[in-house]
Amino acid sequence: MTEFSFTCTGVRADPYAAGPTLVFRLRITASGHSPVHALMLRCQIRIEPARRAYEPAEADGLADLFGERSRWGSTLQPVQFALVPLMVPSFTGETEIDLVVPCTYDMDVAATRYADALVAGDVPLLMLFSGTAFTGAAGFRVEPVPWDREATCRMPVAVWQEMVEQHFPGCGWLRLPRETMDALLAFRSGRALPSWEATVQALLDAADVPDSPPPARAALSRVAASRVSERTAP
Repeated sequence: MTEFSFTCTGVRADPYAAGPTLVFRLRITASGHSPVHALMLRCQIRIEPARRAYEPAEADGLADLFGERSRWGSTLQPVQFALVPLMVPSFTGETEIDLVVPCTYDMDVAATRYADALVAGDVPLLMLFSGTAFTGAAGFRVEPVPWDREATCRMPVAVWQEMVEQHFPGCGWLRLPRETMDALLAFRSGRALPSWEATVQALLDAADVPDSPPPARAALSRVAASRVSERTAP
């Protein structure tokens, strides 16, 4: 039975990807001298938030995920980051390969909110591996890669920030329900506003004026109602 071990030697942002993408460099070691013809892996990546300390500003940003700091003894649980497949070509003994992980800047995703709240330091990650290995010096032998194969990775927060800045320079991202988007579009069209930034700014300006025009009040009411509905939905 071939024993496999995994080590993450680094992580970087992919500057040429169409969307936010991280590239983890993996070193894979196989025991014995028999060649590994192919390795079909499943890699689960989890954030282990209890493995680092947090500044007060970071703790404030994580309150919606884990609650107040006084509760973190029970709420600071692992957060799912990614689940990706990986096909490793043939090797004998040891090889290195890139694990490409597409990411998102959707702030409704817990992993994104966690990484976005960090100011400096690193993101503590645990990588869990399983899959199937095709080995054998003569012919093929099929062997499992058990779930207890794992590796740790401390991804610098700067790498996440670099990745986000490559695709959303100086910007944020907000996902809204269809009804709210329709209301915002109607407001933008009615005012002939040139951009979504101008639309949101007009709503913010109108919110500070008691006698704001009816379209602004209606759009603001729909936006507020949609946020309340999201918070109270089961």
